[in-house]
Formats: sequence, C-alpha cells, structure tokens
Amino acid sequence: MMAVAPVADRPGRRSARLFLAATCAVGIAIALVAPVHAATDCAGNPNALGTSRVLVVDPTEHPRIGTMQYGQTLPLKDHEVVLTFDDGPLPSKSNKVLDALAAECVRATFFIIGKMATAYPQGVRKLREAGHTIGTHSEDHPLSFNRMPVERAMQEINDGIAHTTSALGDPNAVAPFFRIPGLLRADGVEEYLASRGIMAWSADFPADDWRPITSAQVLHLALSRLEAKGKGILLLHDIQARTAAMLPTLLRELKARGYHIVHVVPATPERPKTATEPRDWLMHPDAAVAAAWPTIPQFAYAQTAVLAAPDVINASLVLAAPQAELNGLAHHGRADRSSRFAADTVPLPPEPLWPRPSVAPAPGADRLPAPDKTIFSLQGAEPRLAGGHSLHAQLVEPRATPAAATQMEALATPAVSVRRRLPGSSPMLPSGLQRSRLAPS
Repeated sequence: MMAVAPVADRPGRRSARLFLAATCAVGIAIALVAPVHAATDCAGNPNALGTSRVLVVDPTEHPRIGTMQYGQTLPLKDHEVVLTFDDGPLPSKSNKVLDALAAECVRATFFIIGKMATAYPQGVRKLREAGHTIGTHSEDHPLSFNRMPVERAMQEINDGIAHTTSALGDPNAVAPFFRIPGLLRADGVEEYLASRGIMAWSADFPADDWRPITSAQVLHLALSRLEAKGKGILLLHDIQARTAAMLPTLLRELKARGYHIVHVVPATPERPKTATEPRDWLMHPDAAVAAAWPTIPQFAYAQTAVLAAPDVINASLVLAAPQAELNGLAHHGRADRSSRFAADTVPLPPEPLWPRPSVAPAPGADRLPAPDKTIFSLQGAEPRLAGGHSLHAQLVEPRATPAAATQMEALATPAVSVRRRLPGSSPMLPSGLQRSRLAPS
C-alpha cells in the first residue's frame, strides 16, 4: 500500500501556503490604512472633488476638538474640510447622502445613534463598505446631556456603542469618536469619555440643516461659514432631506473654490498617528498674537459733511496784512489785496524794541572826540546890553572902558535884587520877622 505523505511534508504545497499567508497579511495591512481617493482616481468622474489625505489622530492625546466649544480643533491646513454627519442611518435619506459622496469619491465621518443602528443595521454596514469612519452619537439622542446624572449619560454612551458594534459585527469597526447630542456638553461626560480613550467631537461651524429652512439656505450657511474660518469641521445631518438635496452642489462648490477633503481615522498599533505640532491643533495659531495689539477705536460720526480746504490767498493774507487790516477784516469781511505778499515770499518779523543789539566800539578808539564849538552857540536872538551892544561881542572882544565895566557889574548883580513894582500890586516886604501891633481881639 502506498503511503501518502502529509500535506505539510510536500514542498510545493508548503510554498503555496506561505505565499497565501503573506498575501493575506498584505491585504490586511492595506485594509487597515484607508486609501486616498484623489480626483483622478474617481471612476467615472475625472473632475471629482476626491479625498486629499487621511489624518490619523490619537484620541488620548487630544480628547476634545471643535472650536464651537473647545480651544482645539483638528490639525487642518488652510482650505481643508472634514465632513461629518449625525443621527443616522435613515435609508431613505442616508442612501442619497452616500451616493453623493461616492460620486465625488469623498469620505466622511458618521456619528450613529444606537437605536437607528438597531433598526437599520444594513445602513451602518453600507457606511463601512464605502470606507467612511463610524463614530457614535448616544443611544436615544436625548437633549439633556448637560443636566442628566453622569450615570445616565454613561448608559447612553455605552448602549450606543454596543448597538452600533452589534450592527457591524466587529468591535474594531467602531472608531473611538463620540459627539454629544445637541452639543450640550458637561464636565462629567467629557471626563468619562476621556477615561475610556474616546475623543469628544464638537464642530467648527454648522449649516443649521436641522432647522426648517430650504436646501439653498443650508448651502449658503455651509459655504459662508466655511469661507469665514477658512477650514474646519462641518456639522451636517444625513437624515435630513434638505441636506441630501444640497450635498452634490456643496461638493462641486468646494471643488470650484479650491477646498480639499480630509478623512479622519483613529490611530492603532498598526496605523501610527500623523505627526503634528501643538500649534497645528489651533484654528488660527497667530490669532492670540494679533489679539495682544491694541484695538483701533471705531468712531461714530454724526454727519459726513466735509469742510472746504482754505485758499492759499487766505494764508498769505494772514501772514502779510498789518494788524489794522486784520481788525478791519474781522469787521468788513476782507482786507485790501494790495498789502498782501507775493505767493513765493515770506515776510520778515518786525525788529524787536528791546533789547537792542549792542554796537562794539571801533578798534583803537581810546579817546572821545572833542566837542565842536558850534554846539555852544546860542540859538535864536542874542541878548543885547544897554546901548545896543551884543553880549557875545563883549564876551569875545572885551573893551577896557568905564562904560563896559559898569555894564558887566550890572550883569553880575543877582536878578532877585532887582525889584520892580507891577501896576496895582502891593509893595514887597523884606524877608524876616516884622514888628506890628496886635490887632484887638
């Protein structure tokens, strides 16, 4: 009887088994790292928006993101967008959202409600098959996370995760991402999520698609708020008909405006996190520096009327006109144009009255000049002596005659000694005490 060699002992089959094992390992590694679908790789749509890159994050290092509530957000570059959808799955609406994303080869993050996953497990599996990230959004979506007991919130979180995992049949298929219903955060809830290594997701801007507005209004809010921030996490709802209707237009507009889609996945031992810097997790890292500068005051003006600029002629008038003319200008409205200076001349200031500049003496002048004899001449009519002779002639050319001597003595007699009595006057009494009789009292 022929002995049959064991399968393990056959070299050919052993090599085939090793090759098959290596192929499976490579396939698993490829499946762990989600491929990036660029616009050129999108089948049937070469002009598709596509997914620009995959961002791998560690929830234990950054447990809370989204500038609507927290100080940090995802480390996105300018004009990068992360699309997120809440409250599904609801096949009648969610399938249209999936079709729009598939047409543009875009991947997003979905936050699933536990009871919706229980009701529509096939809808959750379609998300996984399309390569989207699946997070959770509580079990029943109660709008009371900010005031309910922590134990009740913990039950909501755990049941939502359990039912979503049950729909997928794989606990590793659920990302450790959680969004609090209504964004009604509470410290106890966030602390519990962090203790389990779950990242709490807020958003950077919503589109208000849960409100009763039109799809055009949802589109306008999404684009205008994105343009205002330049990048960030967009909050949408895949169970809303208005969202499904406007999504194809939104994706085309993002492509036309130069935006790029980023797909976010959690880090695993086989998939290391994307290297980032602490400042990358800020929405605008330089905003704190700009805020330190003083704010420019904003003035409110009562009126916007503008005064006319003064004429050059008016300026020359003020510089050139005398004070008297300026006074007259104040009374009559204008001054004489003849007193104005030319446009290219500037009047000199008047000479000050005090102090006057001192004049230095001429060099070598050590003596005063002798006075001229003309300064001693008598002005007007000369006095004449008796007989009609000039006094000047007598002083200059004296004559030794008895009559001249008599005239000189008369001139030398003091004037007070010559007494004359004016008509109608009383005789002058000599100075000193005079004897007289006492008048009877």
